[in-house]
Amino acid sequence: MGENKKVRKAVIAAAGFGTRFLPQTKAMPKEMLPLVDKPIIQYIVEQLSEAGIEDIIIVTGYHKRSIEDHFDVASAELKANLRKSNKIELLSEIRAISNLANFVYIRQKGMYGTATPLLNAAHIIGNEPFFYLYADDLTVSEPNAFSQMIALYEQYGGNIVPCIQLNHDSEYDRYGVVGGEKVTDNLIKMNGVFEKPGVHAAPSNFASVGGYLLTPEVLGYLEKGQGLVRENEEFHMTDHVLQPMLQDGHNFYATTIQNGTRYDTGDKLGYLKTLFDFALADEELGPSLREHLQRVLK
Repeated sequence: MGENKKVRKAVIAAAGFGTRFLPQTKAMPKEMLPLVDKPIIQYIVEQLSEAGIEDIIIVTGYHKRSIEDHFDVASAELKANLRKSNKIELLSEIRAISNLANFVYIRQKGMYGTATPLLNAAHIIGNEPFFYLYADDLTVSEPNAFSQMIALYEQYGGNIVPCIQLNHDSEYDRYGVVGGEKVTDNLIKMNGVFEKPGVHAAPSNFASVGGYLLTPEVLGYLEKGQGLVRENEEFHMTDHVLQPMLQDGHNFYATTIQNGTRYDTGDKLGYLKTLFDFALADEELGPSLREHLQRVLK
């Protein structure tokens, strides 16, 4: 197998309205909801940077300016205040945020659906592999999920789809389940994604959870995929882009992320579970919070 191109870019879809969190998200993007002292999207950006990603394209909406501000350099007023308060460590931490990557921002336009943000960013991706991610989907693992996916891409080539393993019958009615040929215990060479098949019809126990490492061939399928969208239907990555690529013989590999935990912060309960896990793992806050919860739950 020839040498694969280096993965240097990522596209993050962050244009949703966050309606599940209203009224909080009327003025604050859901991607900026805090996990202790960092917004959700910063954890994702930090992991991308750790995995070697240099350019990050964030597709936003008109109400998402605070995301741009967060990854910009700190204001002169904030820097002066931190220096005056002798909080030099915080100043260094804030300065590091803007240096995590080269950031590009695009305002989303077009039809609703999970493929539209990528279509908006296609013209600046170029002829190289890249990550396409959703900003409310976070996995904590060692090594991090993006590094694991890059390692698989370097070994096998093709497109890499992260999955979770389903353990309960009811879960097969909630996820798209991957079908294909088993390569290793945690890798399947895909032949399709079957939406909510039920436990008895499911071809595996691997469920696609979004966020992909994609080869540049996908960009041509974005244009074709728009023509497959029916009236009153959204433009979806799985149905209108990935399935046609699979049908045409492009290689896709589904993998479970090893040594990790996936967090879906897109709804209130998922966000709260994530927040508690992060807070309990915090060296400073964790012990006191654990004591508090033990008292409350007696």
